[in-house]
Amino acid sequence: MDALTPQPGPTPSPAVEAAAPATPGGPVCGACGEAAVVNWRRRLTGDELAEHVRLEQERREQALLLADSQLPSPTFPPLPDGTGDTRSVYACGRHAITMDGAALIHAAGCTAPNEVGEHGCDCTPEPAPKATPEPEAALALPDHWLTGGD
Repeated sequence: MDALTPQPGPTPSPAVEAAAPATPGGPVCGACGEAAVVNWRRRLTGDELAEHVRLEQERREQALLLADSQLPSPTFPPLPDGTGDTRSVYACGRHAITMDGAALIHAAGCTAPNEVGEHGCDCTPEPAPKATPEPEAALALPDHWLTGGD
């Protein structure tokens, strides 16, 4: 046989192929584990924020350890305080909250996705951000470049 000719390999037994569980290719619903079709954001819980701060502190310590001693020491912004940090929540169609609700940031203690509460959410989400006026630079754009233009 020629070394370049593909050689038949062992064929896996049907029992081995059947035993492999099917895993979704992306995020899964937090309530049932099915493939997620929607997502929304929520604030970090106290434990999640503590872990986030711990990891950031470790990253900074590693950066200081590896820093070139002949250059100024690296400087860092303040550690995260949770005000700008969110986490994605995923759900299947059955456990999805409303689209309007998904557009808002939910409380850290929000239990959605779940089977209770109105549309699966038991918290009061943060209000939507106020609309900002269009910047003056947009006035220089042609009408067909602006939303609602012809």
